[in-house]
Amino acid sequence: MTDLAARIAPLVALRRDIHAHPELGFAEHRTARVLAQQLRAIRLEVHEGIGGTGVVATLRAGNGPRSIGLRADMDALPIDEKTGLPYASTIPGCFHGCGHDGHMAMLLGAAQALAADHGGLNGTVHFIFQPAEEGQGGAKAMIEDGLFDRFPCDRVYALHNWPSLPAGTIATRAGPIMGAADRFTILLKGKGGHAAIPHDAHDVVLAGAALVQQLHSIVARNIPASANAVLSITQIHGGQAFNVIPHEMSVGGTVRTFDGAVQDRIEQRLRQIASGIAASFEVEASVGYTRYYPATINDPAAAQDALEVAATVGHALRAPEPAATSEDFSFMLQVRPGAYIWLGQGVGDNPPPLHNPHYDFNDGVMETGIRLHLALVRHWLGTAA
Repeated sequence: MTDLAARIAPLVALRRDIHAHPELGFAEHRTARVLAQQLRAIRLEVHEGIGGTGVVATLRAGNGPRSIGLRADMDALPIDEKTGLPYASTIPGCFHGCGHDGHMAMLLGAAQALAADHGGLNGTVHFIFQPAEEGQGGAKAMIEDGLFDRFPCDRVYALHNWPSLPAGTIATRAGPIMGAADRFTILLKGKGGHAAIPHDAHDVVLAGAALVQQLHSIVARNIPASANAVLSITQIHGGQAFNVIPHEMSVGGTVRTFDGAVQDRIEQRLRQIASGIAASFEVEASVGYTRYYPATINDPAAAQDALEVAATVGHALRAPEPAATSEDFSFMLQVRPGAYIWLGQGVGDNPPPLHNPHYDFNDGVMETGIRLHLALVRHWLGTAA
């Protein structure tokens, strides 16, 4: 195989260029253009504009019927970067704080290596560059735009850097690996009034305080201890003056689960509690509840294959438990068998976590990530498969 080490420096430079020019979900126009140019330069079949700004490149080797998809996410986060790096974001309020720049570089590196040497392969590889992973459902948009009809995949894999794992460790597991993500907003409406005359008001602040306390009892008292679930209140909005009881207030947050029955029970109790609080405090409550990402559920056979392949590349680890964070690759795994894989990138005792303004992708693990992509392809499409 063409020497992979020689490819790393240009890929690092490209990754840092993308890092300096981040784009939010469904607005990855420059990023998509750069990727498409790179992919056409190695003579792959390239398709743009899938699911908005998505890009798919295809490599065909031999006439075998098998196919595999490898996915990398493209979008940045609406965060101000605080790293102080020479290649830091040039766009205020926009930052590659989840390592998607590194994911793209690793997948592009795998495409370059396979385009240069696909001897021994017999089948089709689809390199899927997906927009809008960060809460906007870019994977679903690509699927609805015919992703797997146009680019059939017998297996599909996604690789994500993981700062809490040591650099180079590769981990996955069968079954749930990431949680379902729901968001909710509860709007309380009462009767505003003077803070010195509270008996003439229907106090939404007092109702909201009780609501927050009761919502946090759901997981502790309505969900079995053996089930993993998280409910967090992350927003409280109400009032503008110290001497005015406001007429409305909102409480918002997120729910993370790994089981549909648990997810149903939490939503049910949330609605019941909101209704009960409203009656108790003589206010009105309206609940908005959105299930935006399902749980990421790995196919057992695909996960086992990934672990066996990972052991030939680095240190493979069967992840002992799923993470409560969410991932829209879950939509792809609902329609195609595959697995989501963590690539450790942590260095030192306390590396910045994902979505932290001091985070940066660790370029030192790029070669390991590329080798894992290559090994997955060769395992699935090798002539001995």
